This record gives sequence, structure tokens and C-alpha cells, in this order.
Amino acid sequence: QVQLVESGGGLVQPGGSQRLSCAASGSIFRLNAMSWYRQAPGKLRDLVARITSSDTTTYADSVKGRFTISRDNAKNTVYLQMNSLKPEDTAVYYCNAEINFQDYWGKGTLVTVSS
Repeated sequence: QVQLVESGGGLVQPGGSQRLSCAASGSIFRLNAMSWYRQAPGKLRDLVARITSSDTTTYADSVKGRFTISRDNAKNTVYLQMNSLKPEDTAVYYCNAEINFQDYWGKGTLVTVSS
């Protein structure tokens, strides 16, 4: 049973930083692209950042220059370093990964940016 578990959410002040982690576990024989999505209240789930197995990265325009996605293949883990956080970054952040040629989602972690 493949599972994705996110951690690192919480309350952070505007201008602050937060790092999210997402660890994949289970029977993994092929781990391809890993991504972070977010969903704000009343809005659709949107792609935040994506990293391929060859470390090619893609970012949403709204987070370019502030967020950095990275991965540790030895730990089957993807990270999202978020800097200069804004109130509009408040959302549930979901991890997504292509594992064994199937798409998996984590349950999400809430990030709240507020003073």
C-alpha cells in the first residue's frame, strides 16, 4: 500500500518561512514526478510546484522566487521551502506523486499565514 504523508504545516506570520515535507512509503519501485498543490477556501486545487525525477522544476507564477521544491530520492521525500509568505498563501497544501505509474495524493497539511 503506497502512502504519502505531509508534515510541516501550521501558523506563520506574513513574511515568514515554512518548510513542508512529504514522505512516500510502501512498495515503491518507480518514483517519478513529485508535486505540491494547494487549495484555498472556496477555490480550486492548483499546482504550486513540481519536480521531475531528473530534478527539473516548475513553479506557479505566484510563488516563483519565494518557494523552492526539492527532493531526496534516498528518502522518497519531497520538500517545499516557502519564504516571504503572504496571507494569500493560506491554503491546504497537498503532496502528489507518480509512483509505480500511478497517481497518489496525500491528505494535505494546512498552512495559515496570518499575524
